[in-house]
Amino acid sequence: MRKRLTTKLIDTLPPAEGKRYEVRDTLLPGLHIRVSATGAKVWYLATRVDGHMRRIKLGTYPVISLSDARQRAQGILRDITLGKYAESGHDSPEVPTLGDIIPQFIDKHAKRHTKDWKGTQSVLMRMTKLHGMTIDQIKRADVVRVLDGMVANGTPTRANRALAAIKKVMSWCVDRGMIEVSPIAGLKAPAKEVARERVLTDNELAACWNAAVAEGFPFAAVVQILILTGQRRGEVAGMRWSELDLAKGTWTIPAKRAKNANAHIVPLAPLALDILKSVPRFLGSDLVFTTTGKTAVSGFGRLKRRLEDAVGLDAEDWRLHDVRRTVATNMAMMGIQPHIIEAVLNHKTGIVSGVAAVYNRHAYLDEKREALERWADHVEKNVAAGHTKGGTETALAGQNDQSAVAGDYRRQSAS
Repeated sequence: MRKRLTTKLIDTLPPAEGKRYEVRDTLLPGLHIRVSATGAKVWYLATRVDGHMRRIKLGTYPVISLSDARQRAQGILRDITLGKYAESGHDSPEVPTLGDIIPQFIDKHAKRHTKDWKGTQSVLMRMTKLHGMTIDQIKRADVVRVLDGMVANGTPTRANRALAAIKKVMSWCVDRGMIEVSPIAGLKAPAKEVARERVLTDNELAACWNAAVAEGFPFAAVVQILILTGQRRGEVAGMRWSELDLAKGTWTIPAKRAKNANAHIVPLAPLALDILKSVPRFLGSDLVFTTTGKTAVSGFGRLKRRLEDAVGLDAEDWRLHDVRRTVATNMAMMGIQPHIIEAVLNHKTGIVSGVAAVYNRHAYLDEKREALERWADHVEKNVAAGHTKGGTETALAGQNDQSAVAGDYRRQSAS
């Protein structure tokens, strides 16, 4: 596209959706700014040198301002006209910025080799201070400053994840010959991680249930199924109708969707079945929890904040993933054997290993069903006991309200 470039316009240019795009200046022909998927912006001059078109890199914005870019471009154009332009001094081989590299790394490597590639992408996209730097300019100290900033902002675990992600990017660039060595090889994690031990109390769990019910579809059912099954958030959010056998009361999570790549059969307690049967079904979509029919429900960060406000939980003290630990802890308190709890959670802990571990992917179905039914009874009694403000009617009638949105989304009830 062509526009008269202004600082205001450049500041409002959105990140590219997929392939990077360019905006060409109508005031100075040849001058343009390239915007990557990460939002990084780089100045270039496209012009002829000795009869051949050249793209000459001028620098990154906002380090190089609009005024600076025009002055540099005019200087190069003047040198070319006067025959003074030394191509080797200005037009070195183009080196991609980290902002250019990230989408390539995600598409060509992470999606193929990393199950949680979206998490890797998310943490890399937050390292915005490095996006405008070419991959060969990034020094160890640059990465350390970004990580220190994350630690100072109270997110040390995110800093550790960011280091792990950027290390993978740098190693990938070394393998592809973009750089000779990784500047952060051997860099230690900035923070020591401590295994979480947070378990929600009965009061907190009931309060979360009630607060989720107030959310309506789709979050009400998502949180309820999280509580009743103890499965991972991503597995529940991405549930498919084709994975459910409501007649037999089972949910089969395929290996490709399970975090540990092991197919997993989850018996569904009667209360969980009632909730799922009441979920409105989007015509033509296999997704259970969706408002578009094309993508699974998202926005869990905002949901967590709303639950915190409703329940009075400390934002730094709990995670949605703590529900999973809460289920396991309560099952242990009920006297359920550790290997059965492990089987319910589809979790590799070392309690069962070797040939037995392979066999146990399909075993313990009856034991898992008993465990989950006992847990569902506990949850139902706990909520019905009125531990929270909502009381029994609000807590247990939530699933009945979900079908009310069927007309809004042009759905039909699941059979």
